[in-house]
Amino acid sequence: MGNRRTHLKRSLICILGTAAIFLIYLSFRGSWSNWRPGSLSAYHVAYPRNYQFIMDDTPTCRTRSPFLVMMVPVAPSDVAARDAIRNTWGSETVVQGEVVGTLFLVGRPGGADAGLQQEKLIQENDRHHDLIQSDFQDSYRNLTIKTMVMLEWLAAHCTNASYVLKIDSDMLVHVPNLVKLLLDPGTARQNYITGLVWWHSPVLRNPLNKFYLPTDIIAEPEYPPYPLGMGYVMSLDLPGKILQVSTQIKPIFIEDAYLGMCLKLLGISPTDPPESTMFIVDPVHPLSTCSLSKVIAVTTTSIPQMKGYWETSRGPDAKC
Repeated sequence: MGNRRTHLKRSLICILGTAAIFLIYLSFRGSWSNWRPGSLSAYHVAYPRNYQFIMDDTPTCRTRSPFLVMMVPVAPSDVAARDAIRNTWGSETVVQGEVVGTLFLVGRPGGADAGLQQEKLIQENDRHHDLIQSDFQDSYRNLTIKTMVMLEWLAAHCTNASYVLKIDSDMLVHVPNLVKLLLDPGTARQNYITGLVWWHSPVLRNPLNKFYLPTDIIAEPEYPPYPLGMGYVMSLDLPGKILQVSTQIKPIFIEDAYLGMCLKLLGISPTDPPESTMFIVDPVHPLSTCSLSKVIAVTTTSIPQMKGYWETSRGPDAKC
């Protein structure tokens, strides 16, 4: 009797296990169906090229022409990140005799409190005059639009500057190291773009991956080389050139890969930085003073960490 009960118990477990596996299969099959929409527009972004700047009273590139402009695309609500940058590397305005400026790029806030967020942005800009706001909807899926709007602003206002750094808000920037690189006689003054360059980056074909793109969108198995979007620097002749050729390429939602597609059409290839230690996307924390003395841009995990690294990098012991 005991053996029979054990056998029945095992049979029931097998049946339930099989049913669970079948349900998981159906669930994934449903997910695959969802990732293959009837319209390929899910992988493109609508970029009508007629966005307007609704907040744009910064003196940067108007009453003064910096050698380097640092542009930080950031969420409208993320005032803590902006203040952290203003109090650390964004406070550096003259480096090795060169004028440097930091600006923050935002779109329209969303959500139920959008009106309140907008009012706070206006008050913030009244204090700092360092916000550039366009009337596109600010969201993760609109990062390509945000990048193109940034290039529009630079092409319209900053042609007398030399370089621009596009940098994410969670990054530490070692501004003196960056200026040193850009002043080096070996650094090109035109058609120059560098950062953590991804060469032979595969187009992801797994429909469950958030960066999935079908062959109908990109037939090639690899993207053209592009600098990772966490942070890259370019000469200021490039924004206008990229905008010009971008009319021939329908934008995809992966902003840095799209930038690489535009560069390919221009016949321009990114340049690897002189040292692999200069742009780090996935560091092993904590960083040593030696590492901080070599870096240009590195991902941080929190505002206190970014502040601590910045203070350390400025100290007399920040060397190898």
